[in-house]
Amino acid sequence: MTDKPQIDTNAAARTQAEWREILNPMEYHVLREGGTERPGTGALLDEDREGIYRCRACGAELFRSKTKFDAGCGWPSFYEAEDAAVRYLEDTSHGMVRTEVRCANCDSHLGHKFPDAPQTPTGQRYCMNSVSLTFEEA
Repeated sequence: MTDKPQIDTNAAARTQAEWREILNPMEYHVLREGGTERPGTGALLDEDREGIYRCRACGAELFRSKTKFDAGCGWPSFYEAEDAAVRYLEDTSHGMVRTEVRCANCDSHLGHKFPDAPQTPTGQRYCMNSVSLTFEEA
């Protein structure tokens, strides 16, 4: 029997210096600075096993594998987040208006949400960075 991953409920109180000690440079860039990984390079892009996707920074449950789909965008895509798992911010960087998705527990940047997935039950595409997620097989 394996132990369930623990959610770090104190993660939001960490300083940037503490985050730098915990995360590798790419994780820090994406999760704490709002960066992105190059399309098609993420370790979880082609993950197709049943399981749970969690926040790499704090372990909070974010997405279920049943909501993952191939959007052809180069990043893992989901059509629905777990209830109250994420929060949304308006992102006006790069000359466009987008909806940024952050972990509700630790405020880490995960990716963006777009209303351009009519093939899904919600019509939404949560375009997430693999580096911001961990995968727990069911």
